[in-house]
Amino acid sequence: MAETHPHGRLLHINVIKARGSLRRILRSLLFGLAAIGLAILVSCHSAQFKAVVAEKQLVLSTLTDPRTFNYANNQSFPNIFLFAFEGLTRENGMTGEVEPALAESWTIAADNKRITFTLREGLKWSDGQPLTADDIVFTYRDIVFNPAIPADAKDSLRIGTKGMFPTVRKLDDRRVEFLLPEPFAPFLRATAAPDGILIQPKHVLEPTIHRKGSDGNLEFLSTWGTDTPPKKIVVNGAYLLDSYVAGQRLVFRRNPYYWRRDAQGQPLPYVDRIVWQFIENTDTQLLRFRSGELDVMGDARPLRPEYYSLLKREEQRGKFQVYNGGAWSGMLYMAFNQNPARTKNGKPIVDPVKLKWFTNLSFRQAVAYAIDRDRMNTNIFRGLGVTQHSPISVQSPYFVPASAVKTYDYNPQQAKTLLQQAGFQYNAQGQLFDAAGNRVRFNLLTNAGNKVREAIGAQIKQDLARIGIQVDFTPINFNTLGEKLSTSRDWDAHIIGFTGGIEPHSSANFWMSNGGSHYFNLAPQPGQQPLQGWQPTTFDQEIDRLFIAGAKELDEAKRKQIYAQFQRVVQDDLPIILLVNDSALMAARNDLVGLKYSGLPSWGLWNMPELQIKDR
Repeated sequence: MAETHPHGRLLHINVIKARGSLRRILRSLLFGLAAIGLAILVSCHSAQFKAVVAEKQLVLSTLTDPRTFNYANNQSFPNIFLFAFEGLTRENGMTGEVEPALAESWTIAADNKRITFTLREGLKWSDGQPLTADDIVFTYRDIVFNPAIPADAKDSLRIGTKGMFPTVRKLDDRRVEFLLPEPFAPFLRATAAPDGILIQPKHVLEPTIHRKGSDGNLEFLSTWGTDTPPKKIVVNGAYLLDSYVAGQRLVFRRNPYYWRRDAQGQPLPYVDRIVWQFIENTDTQLLRFRSGELDVMGDARPLRPEYYSLLKREEQRGKFQVYNGGAWSGMLYMAFNQNPARTKNGKPIVDPVKLKWFTNLSFRQAVAYAIDRDRMNTNIFRGLGVTQHSPISVQSPYFVPASAVKTYDYNPQQAKTLLQQAGFQYNAQGQLFDAAGNRVRFNLLTNAGNKVREAIGAQIKQDLARIGIQVDFTPINFNTLGEKLSTSRDWDAHIIGFTGGIEPHSSANFWMSNGGSHYFNLAPQPGQQPLQGWQPTTFDQEIDRLFIAGAKELDEAKRKQIYAQFQRVVQDDLPIILLVNDSALMAARNDLVGLKYSGLPSWGLWNMPELQIKDR
């Protein structure tokens, strides 16, 4: 048998006990460390969770991605500039009054030709750099007034028959002076956000003004496209761009250098983060709003009337409110492409056969008589629409009622008579042909996803079929439509909306013949391929004359007479055919506090910095 140590077993047992104690100690130690780690992790997660909970977030939507991050290149609405940039002044969305913004005050000389603005003290860009009078001069002189840059904003400040711009100069870091060649009534509103001139950062963009790209255009024109990292966009508004995922969302965060404060001195905006989702279908937007995924619907384009009725019934259960701000200030219209120009290669912009129809006043009047606006209002707008007879917003003091202009009540027989008198003919099947035997047929476009416009296009197709015209109606992506209207000019007819407001001259870029949004006869634009043979129509020239006269006139009674004549010209000559406009309808969560909603502003969230989210 093997010899054992008399203490061997004891020794063995003690070693086992010692090892057991060690394991228990290690387990306790590990458990303690884990507990500490977990406590730290929970503490950190709790802090993060609290931070996430504490962060106020607003989720909005729009039908399509932004076309650009470059202010001067923008021709679409809504856009990032509503959130991210401000002007010298802003227009109050409830009263229409012009209020201080980046400028705290201004003075107008007795001759109405010198306006001096004083900037607020301590203004900064989102990168912390000072915002001074240099930025104001740069924005107006080097961007907006630059003939090589096709900024729509320039059309609102062309003065007199020569289309001269004000002279702008820095007096000191906080004061800037504008000298006008003659009195110009719309000047102050042209400086007002959201639709006026928005100030851009000289320290970032100035080099691009002095360099040209390989295409021969200023480098500025290709700067700040949607391929630019969002955090590189330097802004002065309430929100800066944080991230962008094409086709999904654009996220804004509050600008820590934004100047506004509330009455208690607290910095604005209150809402920390805005998620702007791109949802290319209004039915899908409705589903997401009803499910609670969206906080607002109808802020940029009024709610569809059937949505209004549905959501009104769900207000209490859904914990939201539906707002009715009366008639919306914009206009909804149909237009034909009347551009007589040819490309540099000699190709006509518009098929000459169709151009002959589109430039025939009797043809346009026949189409206007053939559209059943009452049916449109009843079936599509549920009776909540407003039949339009004027291109000026109903909120404007220059608006005239239907009794003061020519109107086109539904009258298909009158439409047929006008066409036949103009040399068009019908065959045995009721199809319309022109005098040369060409079947009258054209393409009609609108932006896909906007169900109201899609329904309007479908009805117009039916209405015009009743007078023998074949319409090929095609809704397309909004950005694609914008490119056709503003660049390629490759279209026959379109349906689209245009924002409005108090001052008629704010739409100068649409109505004046050299305007960047004068789509129905778009002139050559800076940075685009040259055109041959473009010329304004007779009514273009008359509208130019009236807009120049209206801008120069300071007597309000005389201004009203001038713009009344403008409205008569539009209805007599039909450069566009007005349809039925929306009522201003918007829905928003009950916990969104501070909304000031009416039909006047183009954007329902015009006072965004002042909005608060409660109890979320």
